[in-house]
Amino acid sequence: MDVHVSVMLHEAVDALAVKPGGLYVDGTLGRAGHAKEIIARGGRVLGIDRDDAALQAVAKMNLEGLKAVKGNHGDMAGIMAKEGLGEADGILLDLGVSSPQLDQGERGFSFRADGPLDMRMDRAGGLTAADVIRDSSEDDLTNIFRTYGEEPHARRIAKAIAGARSGHPITTTLQLAALVERTVGRSGAHHPATRVFQALRMVVNDELGELQRALSGGLGRLKTGGRFVVITFESLTDRVVKRFFSAHAGKMVSLQQGGERWEGDLPRVRLVERRAAVASDEEAASNPRSRSAKMRAAERIG
Repeated sequence: MDVHVSVMLHEAVDALAVKPGGLYVDGTLGRAGHAKEIIARGGRVLGIDRDDAALQAVAKMNLEGLKAVKGNHGDMAGIMAKEGLGEADGILLDLGVSSPQLDQGERGFSFRADGPLDMRMDRAGGLTAADVIRDSSEDDLTNIFRTYGEEPHARRIAKAIAGARSGHPITTTLQLAALVERTVGRSGAHHPATRVFQALRMVVNDELGELQRALSGGLGRLKTGGRFVVITFESLTDRVVKRFFSAHAGKMVSLQQGGERWEGDLPRVRLVERRAAVASDEEAASNPRSRSAKMRAAERIG
């Protein structure tokens, strides 16, 4: 089922405060759900995605007002320069995995369908999840699961993988999912391999590095008064966004000689909302993927 429902669609585009004729960068174009809404409100969109399947699907839509290019959102500043574009009126990042990517077993993102342990968003090259599982030491796997998946049983799972792969390569999603379940057991609503799959996906696609580059590079290409909106699905990525926006929002520091001065990273931003927005109860009920979503927005100021 090659269908993707954009999470927090109207909330995200509302937060962008779209201006007719304005230029907006959708750094995670996907199936262009947010881009179509931006265009419907009068904006022009530069859409960036590294997934060829997504770009092919968007090309068939023939959307007027959209220029779609292949690339990583971490490179958006360079892509904008290459396209001859100046500063943007708004930037949007909808992070995580799309429904089509999860639904296609051969992409290797999900433990719900059997497929090769791939997990590359750009299948043109680079390490796969199977490569990481095969070549990483037990200590490295422990660090990956602990750092990128916040997995409490990281050491046990890494040790089990190291033992199992010595006798038989771990190359498919269901192999890995079953191994994790045998190792730590199953309780609660979430599959015990959820954090392990998240960690592998984030490492394979350098998601934290891409996010950090996108935030710093994008903010540098944003007009004064422009909005930067980010939707995350993991606590790890949400913390990165929160800390970045907070650092650029800065704070007023009292001076010994009296008065105060602003202290923080440049360029300055204003937080559109102090707390992250979450999906409505109605959306959470109709689209389970939205339940973990958090949206933060900041506006660049002089």
